[in-house]
Amino acid sequence: MTNNVTVFNVDFADVLEANREYSLHFNDRELTGVARRGLAVVTCMDSRIDPLALLGMMPGDVKILRNAGARVTEDVLRTLVLANHLLGVNRVLVMPHTECRMASANEDEMHKAIFAASGVDSRGIEIRTVTDQASALALDVTRVRAYPLLSKSIVVGGAIFDVHTGLLMPQDI
Repeated sequence: MTNNVTVFNVDFADVLEANREYSLHFNDRELTGVARRGLAVVTCMDSRIDPLALLGMMPGDVKILRNAGARVTEDVLRTLVLANHLLGVNRVLVMPHTECRMASANEDEMHKAIFAASGVDSRGIEIRTVTDQASALALDVTRVRAYPLLSKSIVVGGAIFDVHTGLLMPQDI
């Protein structure tokens, strides 16, 4: 039987080496886990998005929640409840982006694309594609605003991040 640590060390050698380098310059900054700027951002997992940099934030300033399409799911709401009541979050920005793969096809087309790419039948999960990003963003912002377990004073806004210009496009929701 293969030792899982050995497999990890081989398969993630680049990650471990980068981490060793990172640790040489790491300082704790005495961060507490509380969002110093009171902000939580719901955004996409797309690696073109660097939430801290594009918002002018630093580690410890903001809670970042990422998933495919920047959708407000049950797990996002669960996380926001914790962030709101225990980690200093009093503002939420829902921030999808232009050229998102989740906005490029409907549910059926996305499941077909997954099957074509890998032979995996993914129809047992909801992908949460969007055909109209502005409408989906409005729905997600409203969902956060209406969630009964969040503080009534929480401020929620939505903006679409443009992956070509780096600009946020606030939406009137």
